[in-house]
Amino acid sequence: MRLALFEPDIPQNAGALIRLGACVGVGVDIIEPCGFLFSDKKLRRAGMDYLEQAEIVRHASWQAFLEARGGVRFVLITTKGAQSYLDFAFRPDDVLLLGRESEGVPGFVHERADARLRIPLKAGLRSLNVAQAGAMVLGEALRQTKGFP
Repeated sequence: MRLALFEPDIPQNAGALIRLGACVGVGVDIIEPCGFLFSDKKLRRAGMDYLEQAEIVRHASWQAFLEARGGVRFVLITTKGAQSYLDFAFRPDDVLLLGRESEGVPGFVHERADARLRIPLKAGLRSLNVAQAGAMVLGEALRQTKGFP
């Protein structure tokens, strides 16, 4: 299982997700361009010393990511998903795809996703922080697949 961040905007969120990946043994794909320099001190502060322990793969573009990871199931976490992540059967080789904090993902990414999942929220509320959403869904996916270390 892997986390993939599509053109992340906020270094603190990327750092938190990379730290999460390091702690639970899940690789993280960063699909560039990022909205920050990868050497940003905010990224380093959020990731702390876990960044060195993380398996991070940077991809120059969406196309480069597809070429590297093609053939696996892409599970998009999105506010536009029709299915709850709680009702989804995860597989150990899934790639959980998270969009930009500011804009989510463009239509061509939605079209390529094999599943589009949402997190059920209280009526009238729009979305969670992307790092929180990623942690929730990854936790359920690892629970289902017995993938925790």
